[in-house]
Amino acid sequence: MRRMHDFDFWIGRWNVRNRYLKGRLCGSTEWEEFDAVADAQFLPGGLGNIDSFIAGAWRPGFVGMTVRLFDRASEQWSIYWASTNRGIFDPPVVGRFTGGVGTFEGDDEHEGRPVRVRFVWTHETPGTARWEQSFSGDGGATWETNWIMDMTRAGA
Repeated sequence: MRRMHDFDFWIGRWNVRNRYLKGRLCGSTEWEEFDAVADAQFLPGGLGNIDSFIAGAWRPGFVGMTVRLFDRASEQWSIYWASTNRGIFDPPVVGRFTGGVGTFEGDDEHEGRPVRVRFVWTHETPGTARWEQSFSGDGGATWETNWIMDMTRAGA
């Protein structure tokens, strides 16, 4: 069951360079750039993993966390994000890795408007990883990338 190990590369401490689109689904081209630190660890019993995301200089006090759970029956991951912005888990994105690229999608809303959310994970080397988040306001016909994280393993 190899798929349950898809995120093993992520375990550890990472330095994160972020690009965050200031306005979403409104034609914005203005990006904020900031640094953060992420720490990931396994959950017991092969359930998945959890990480913390701290970007204190960007928005003082901002903390995020992700829980990734692996469903052995469907061989898919459900990814749940929460942050100090709202203090609750957003609806999950669900998917898997194929050909070294992890694609995960789900339904959510942005500013009261229904959106489709997509996360794309890649990692070309043991010391690097990339995550991108995109929104679609038209059911997945078009996508707007709004957050990009380029990660390097701390101490690498």
